[in-house]
Amino acid sequence: MRTSIATVSLSGSLTEKLTAASLAGFDGVEIFENDLLASPLTPEEIRARCADLGLTIDLYQPLRDIEALPEDEFARALRRARHKFELMRRLGADTVLVCSSVSPYAVDDDALAAEQLSRLAGLAEEHGVRVAYEALAWGRHVSTYDHAWRVVEAAGHPALGACLDSFHILSRGSDPKGIEDIPGEKIFFLQLADAPLLAMDVLQWSRHYRCFPGQGGFDVAGLLRHVLRAGYRGPLSLEVFNDVFRQSEAGPTAVDARRSLLTLQETVGLATPPASAPPTGIAFAELVTPDAAPVAAVLGALGFARTARHRGKPVDLWQRGEARVLVNTGPAERRDGTRLAAVGLESPDPAGAARRAEALLAPVLPRRRARGDAPLEAVAAPDGTELFFCAPQGPEHPEGPEGSELPGSPDRQADWRADFEDTGTDAVDAVDGAAAWRVDHLSLAQPWHQFDEATLFHRGVLGLRPQESVDVADPYGLLRSRAVTTDDGAVRIVLTVGAAPTDDTAHAQHIALATDDVVGAARRFRAAGGALLPIPANYYDDLAARFEFADGELETYRELGILYDRDAHGTFRHCYTHTVGRVFFELVQRDGGYRGYGAANAPVRLAAQHAVRGFTGG
Repeated sequence: MRTSIATVSLSGSLTEKLTAASLAGFDGVEIFENDLLASPLTPEEIRARCADLGLTIDLYQPLRDIEALPEDEFARALRRARHKFELMRRLGADTVLVCSSVSPYAVDDDALAAEQLSRLAGLAEEHGVRVAYEALAWGRHVSTYDHAWRVVEAAGHPALGACLDSFHILSRGSDPKGIEDIPGEKIFFLQLADAPLLAMDVLQWSRHYRCFPGQGGFDVAGLLRHVLRAGYRGPLSLEVFNDVFRQSEAGPTAVDARRSLLTLQETVGLATPPASAPPTGIAFAELVTPDAAPVAAVLGALGFARTARHRGKPVDLWQRGEARVLVNTGPAERRDGTRLAAVGLESPDPAGAARRAEALLAPVLPRRRARGDAPLEAVAAPDGTELFFCAPQGPEHPEGPEGSELPGSPDRQADWRADFEDTGTDAVDAVDGAAAWRVDHLSLAQPWHQFDEATLFHRGVLGLRPQESVDVADPYGLLRSRAVTTDDGAVRIVLTVGAAPTDDTAHAQHIALATDDVVGAARRFRAAGGALLPIPANYYDDLAARFEFADGELETYRELGILYDRDAHGTFRHCYTHTVGRVFFELVQRDGGYRGYGAANAPVRLAAQHAVRGFTGG
């Protein structure tokens, strides 16, 4: 189906909005009246500009406070409408949105509303325009889609139909199944928006917190299915009022919007991008740093060994068990210091994963690859993190199966470890009987304006399942976080962001390493010269009040700075290293199927990091 976006959903001038919509691949736009009024272009020039960009003008909006008015007020409304219909003819738009009235002059009289809308539609028809009537969730007398449809049906004019808006329908808790009772040809337009589930005034909710489908808590896909069953065949259009989008660059926002519609169309069977192939594990986490020594000191104290060196780049492979960290001392922004720049994702179909990512508008990254390098596919996440799709490899043959050709040959296309030469140091699989380590989860800090985009990206492109969003109090602000995971927990990524553009609480990243003995791991780390984040004694006094512990257990946690949490499935013990650049490490032990990330402890951790460095992270 054709796709469209309302210009109010994007930032910038009307020309910038149109350009962004076109480059993102939209077929058309809804032109919001304020955007037209503020534009120096004439309606004819806007029409020509849209044509040059390959865009149709699918809707002009809005006309307000038209129906159920005293006759003198309605006469003024008709005069205003006549001017707008003449403007639409110059613009080349044939459908206008009329919102249900919020005028204090409007009366609760459906018969009068139907009669006046019929007269409005008659005037519109003379100008070649159709009228799409929409129920605002806060409309004075008409606030539900089924009520609006009854008025349209009573009016009985061929140029009058319904406009359905997913936000207005779902925010009121209306049952969208009734949409199927509306003839498809009388649904003149469909506007789509999602939103987080909030308990607040619906007008403020609508004006500030809408988001693109798949980024909030509404069942937009379910509503769309009802609309399609009714026989609607018009464009799928996004109308999103959002404070963040108004402050963000139009181009990336338009791409995010288009990706949301591609994902939505796949969900309801309207599109078939390459199938999702969720990752099966984390192959590596890559740190870029101008100085490898501090990172090497931490990794060494954690029991990692430098097992290999890239054949042609200044990249070392550090490994302990199944946990692998690449340390890249190539070009880096020194103001950032050490940062988590790339993630290798094990995929059952690396080429297919890359094709899906490209189909869902993920930027494909060019690889500076020397002859013989493994031809890994890579895309960029919204925050710039590079994501590599890697074929799973067994630990027995890090350079590929026996008898394979030179590195980079077709029979081991995604074997990234073939690009590395052994240093002669074996990886540490176990220490004092501890099980092999692995990456439990990664925490990636997001730019303030890309948090929702990142959630949709990881869900749609990578096939990860978003968990509930969590707000965490920080000494100097508020931190939001949301985990995206595979169903089996083999891949867990925690997305974090501060609560405002100036909030620095989410700028750090971290790598969480799983072990089955966090106490032993913490002791060995300290004995090797590592420094663990000190936790205030008040935290442990509170733990003693909340939980019962075995003799000496709480004292051990206090000594080592280990934090503790419990859910319905099990327990969680974790502790943190100090931060190097933008990165710190977390040691975690999950027992009994614990599913969380220790969110209850995050405020204490954030305060402790502020105390140590004045810098915090997700």
